[in-house]
This record gives sequence, structure tokens and C-alpha cells, in this order.
Amino acid sequence: MKARLFTDGGARGNPGPAAFAYVIEAEDGTVLASHGEAIGVATNNVAEYSALVAGLARAAELQVVELEVVSDSELMVKQMQGVYRVKNEALRELSLEASRRARAVGTVTYTAVRREENKLADKLVNDALDAAS
Repeated sequence: MKARLFTDGGARGNPGPAAFAYVIEAEDGTVLASHGEAIGVATNNVAEYSALVAGLARAAELQVVELEVVSDSELMVKQMQGVYRVKNEALRELSLEASRRARAVGTVTYTAVRREENKLADKLVNDALDAAS
């Protein structure tokens, strides 16, 4: 099965109260899974990577074998593509975990988009942050 994984993470303050979310869509746009979760105090980038790790794990559970990851985090996308090095230790651990999870899926590509093109995941992040406060 082919699918798209929309991921987002955010923190109110950086670091601050943080949350992540993902939405997995089938090729026809049907939502197969979505999840938003507060993760306590973290940075925006840790939240972005947490969304990626959780979304990849769920995609593997759904037996997705070809996945396009769509994120408004250009940093994370470029790091996962190997364009930028991951210098931050916390992000390095998360990026390694994401790489392991991506291998379990199969073919994974990464696309950076503007926040406006990632509305549902962005909304789930804000809903999780609102619910946690």
C-alpha cells in the first residue's frame, strides 16, 4: 500500500510545552490514521522528530510499503534526506530511530511544504497543546 504521512510538531516557547501529530492518508485522500499527543517540555525540533517516529511506526503497523512523508519542518526533511548533518544529540537519537522505522516501512521519501499545506497535522498539534494546558 502507498500512503502519505503528514507530520507536525510544535512548542509554545522553545523549549516549552510541546506536542506532535501525524496524519496518514491513503492515495485517494482517505485518512487511515491520525494522532496528536502532548509530550511535556521540549523544543520544536524534538516535537517534529517525535511526530515522524510515531507516524513511521503507525505506517509500518498499517503495512504501508511506500510512503511520502510531508512536513513543514525543512530542517527535519533536509536532515532525513542527508542534505544537512544532525548535530544536536537529542535530534541525532530521534533521527536514527526514524531511520530504523523508515527501513521497516520500505520506500520512504521526504517532502517539505509550507504550514498551510499541512493543516490537519498542525491543528492536531494545537489541539493537543490546548488540552494539556
